[in-house]
Amino acid sequence: MFLAGLLTSCERSKPSPGTPPASSPPAWFEDITARSGLSFIHDSGATGDFFMPESIGSGGALFDFDNDGRLDIYLVHCVPPGSRSKNRLYHQEPDGHFRDVSEGSGLDVTGYGMGVAVGDANNDGLPDVLLTEYGAVRLFLNRGGGRFKDQTVAAGIDNSRWATSAAFFDYDRDGWLDLVIANYVDYSPTQKCYDPRGALDYCGPQAMAGTVTRLFHNLGGTPSKRAGDSSAAAAAAAAPAEDRTERRDEAPGCAQFEDVTVRSGLTQRLGPALGVVCADFDGDHWPDIFITDDGHPNRLFINQRDGTFREDAAARGIAYNALGSTAANMGIAIGDVDGDGLFDLFVTHLIWEQPALWKQGPRGAFQDQTAALGLVNPARRGTGFGTVLADFDADGRLDLALVNGLIKRGQDPAPRIDGLAAFWAPYAQRHQLFANEASGRFRDVSDSNPDFCGKAAVGRGLACGDLDNDGALDLLAMSAGGPARLFHNVAPRRGHWLMIRALDPRHGGRDAYGAEISVETGAHHWWRLLQPAYSFLVSNDPRVHFGLGEIATVERLHVIWPDGSEENFPGGTVDRLVILTQGTGTRP
Repeated sequence: MFLAGLLTSCERSKPSPGTPPASSPPAWFEDITARSGLSFIHDSGATGDFFMPESIGSGGALFDFDNDGRLDIYLVHCVPPGSRSKNRLYHQEPDGHFRDVSEGSGLDVTGYGMGVAVGDANNDGLPDVLLTEYGAVRLFLNRGGGRFKDQTVAAGIDNSRWATSAAFFDYDRDGWLDLVIANYVDYSPTQKCYDPRGALDYCGPQAMAGTVTRLFHNLGGTPSKRAGDSSAAAAAAAAPAEDRTERRDEAPGCAQFEDVTVRSGLTQRLGPALGVVCADFDGDHWPDIFITDDGHPNRLFINQRDGTFREDAAARGIAYNALGSTAANMGIAIGDVDGDGLFDLFVTHLIWEQPALWKQGPRGAFQDQTAALGLVNPARRGTGFGTVLADFDADGRLDLALVNGLIKRGQDPAPRIDGLAAFWAPYAQRHQLFANEASGRFRDVSDSNPDFCGKAAVGRGLACGDLDNDGALDLLAMSAGGPARLFHNVAPRRGHWLMIRALDPRHGGRDAYGAEISVETGAHHWWRLLQPAYSFLVSNDPRVHFGLGEIATVERLHVIWPDGSEENFPGGTVDRLVILTQGTGTRP
């Protein structure tokens, strides 16, 4: 159990200056960073030269690197190569504490780190790590035993641009995870920018050219493990994790990729990309690519099912906001906010802009409904980056969390988080949390969550996952120049829940990225997407979580697998983890 013997659901940290009165709604989150053993202070590399990448990074990942059933943590610095500040890997122990296992892991590297994407690139059942950086990306294959090896060159991945977010997904449905890398602006460190007083400050993307988002096709690794060799994949999936690890060391398989950016059509529109999410936007069961562009219209590349994509964001309503304007689009949250079976999109923006929540309906068409959903002009404003839609109180409705932090100096009257570098204090802002009400509108509950929202940080990455396997979603928030903080879900009166892991036994037994999972009972229907690459610069828990409110039993689980096939699985009791394996259900 998570932090067994150390935490209980009724424990609370000492009240902060922003603690609300006793009559306020109870808090949903408690900061347990210190007690968890997680000790990470982000090094932004700031020297006073206002090197622009410092203001954008960094993120990290929640992932189970050793398949022991507990989420581990990887966190990234943004520093010059060769710096003393190395990226850190933390293993979650059986008692819930996090142990620093960075040394010798192969992930303890330095560089201008931005974000992380996690996926099994060579179908051996072990999650691999892609690190995005200013000027590079690096692919680390999981060799088991907590060891990773840099296979970037051998894998054929080359990206010398300023990479931000990235995602693994299977765009051609051949069973091998492909890779999309969002690249930001064409930036020169010699460019200098100033604030209204004439003092040096970080540049924005204005007057900088956008760049191409890159697509790499997975060629299928070593010949013995190509998609057609189902016997090898089946044997790997059936073996215990320890045996798979041993075989990897005896005959390591290297993932192999081909750059298909030009051939795919992604060069038809460039942009300053910050966020990316891959999902089926048009209902044909083939994954598409949505990209948020900073100060430019967003891009949506629709999969043409022949290896090419067509850009279609404007026609589908998600290129611009409700006013027909562009905005500083950053992080992406994806989820069905109104329970109609169609996913919606929330995108964060600058402090003087409104965020945008695009509701989908009919299928493939989106409309900015931010005002109708109660998210215009909240009590506090911020420049948002990482964001998630998740059911924190398990009442059956997705709530909203986002982390804020300025890119130009400003003032937030709130106290700063402990450990924030003095240089970053003028950029710090408080985070925000919104509850999805039965009325269909969101209610700001930031003031009743002082641990998460009471102190200002320079929010960048925000990752979501069930760290203690109790059925309640926790949060990991990252700050430029400050500590990564772990927030344990302590929401009272939580409803029932299901956590589902969907596996593909034909391809190493890996998580079935791109699977759409529905839970059905009576008049209720909940939809989720298995895709850990969302928010901003992070990889999230690959398991999908359903809050069910008062529903104690469910009738049916329905899965649309990444290859387009569909299966039903029996329902039953709730408040448990369910593992669904492709090929073991019944056809609809």
